[in-house]
Amino acid sequence: MSDVNKVLECLESRRGEWEDLLCDFLRIPSVSADPAHAEDVRAAAQWTAKLFDDMGFSVELAEPEQRPIVYAESPRVGGAPTVVVYGHYDVQPAEDPTLWETPPFEPDIRDGSFFARGACDNKGQILPHILAVRAWKEAVGRLPLNFKFVVEGEEEVGSLLLERFLDEQAERLACDCVVISDTGMPGLDQPAITYGLRGVAYFEVRLTGPNRDLHSGSFGGAVTNPCNALAKMLGGLIDDAGRVQIPGFYDDVVPLSDEERARFRAVPFDEKAFFRSLGVESAVGEKGYTVLERRWARPTYDVCGVWGGYQGAGAKTVLPGQGGAKISFRLVPHQDPVKIAKGLEIRLRQLCPPGIRLEIVDLHASPAVLTPLDSPCVQAAERALAAVFPRPPVAIREGGSIPIVARFQQRLGADVLLIGFALEDDNAHAPNEKYSVQTFHRAMAVSARLWDEMSRQPGAK
Repeated sequence: MSDVNKVLECLESRRGEWEDLLCDFLRIPSVSADPAHAEDVRAAAQWTAKLFDDMGFSVELAEPEQRPIVYAESPRVGGAPTVVVYGHYDVQPAEDPTLWETPPFEPDIRDGSFFARGACDNKGQILPHILAVRAWKEAVGRLPLNFKFVVEGEEEVGSLLLERFLDEQAERLACDCVVISDTGMPGLDQPAITYGLRGVAYFEVRLTGPNRDLHSGSFGGAVTNPCNALAKMLGGLIDDAGRVQIPGFYDDVVPLSDEERARFRAVPFDEKAFFRSLGVESAVGEKGYTVLERRWARPTYDVCGVWGGYQGAGAKTVLPGQGGAKISFRLVPHQDPVKIAKGLEIRLRQLCPPGIRLEIVDLHASPAVLTPLDSPCVQAAERALAAVFPRPPVAIREGGSIPIVARFQQRLGADVLLIGFALEDDNAHAPNEKYSVQTFHRAMAVSARLWDEMSRQPGAK
């Protein structure tokens, strides 16, 4: 029996044990955004660290008094490639418990899924990688690769500690590939490799007019209304064809190739069902592009929030003294967030009327990420996925941004393999978050095979 088959047999024989282990992990309410859960966050770090300690890894907790980063390194395997595996143990707040069918931190297995906060984001996706390594050690008595695990506790609140950790420990983290499972796949039987993430540039726009709120009857028409100005300015950032109206916005956008557009068309996607699931009949977007192309590979502009004036019940005839909005731009490869910020200021100042003071606050930004499809780690993942799932994997992009991925790519100079297992209806960040039991076990099998496939590549780090 081959080594990888021994590992797979080990995983299969302990299915119930692994499910119980995930449930134990899910019971820890490691909500990084809530200071009331600070001890729970540290408990989740200690729980994760013990998994590695039991496998004989060298383990440390960086920033142990805050939201610790669990760093675990396997014993050295001479001549073998080195992989960094990243994930996070922190979770989103559960919010209103009445919206959950079962308590968010009391895992329930029903209808073939785990239901709990963190089930798919990200405990149910990082744990299979850890358990696959454990099965290799137990079933074969050796590891096929050099492993460096980085499991953080503040992904949901910005990864500030991890950014510093990457800057300070880049040499120590040298690797041939970074593996991250924090993305999704199109269907239960349809695996995917995410080879691109859009970047983001996020701003707050603040407009100030008169020095106080005014009576709209007495002053309307004589004083510039910040909310009126805001509406026109926000609308002036995009045209009727869905094109962003910022100087230089499209200068660095590389057109989609015919090959890439064909690849997107091959992804199973029901446009009508997609809109139906969102409660809308159709939608507008940049002309000339499909829904998937707009979501994954075209830059966009969105108003994320608007404020100003009276917000209470009933009527109040007020001309507000201030108004504002939060806006985001999703960026594609080669677009520079700094250049976008400069162009935005130029355009908004062109649109800003007399009587209004404009302030633009740059809240955060991250460039897009693109991994070459001919990367050895991508090809290894394709073989591993094809051996486990009934359908061969598709190559997709992701419309959202995971800023830390760009940081890994920049600081380590290694390809990043995004191989995620969440479904769109898994309710990440929402009530009744879930994760397929079948997918959980498939993810372990994929991981076991991935380590075997990667071990056949020459080690560089």
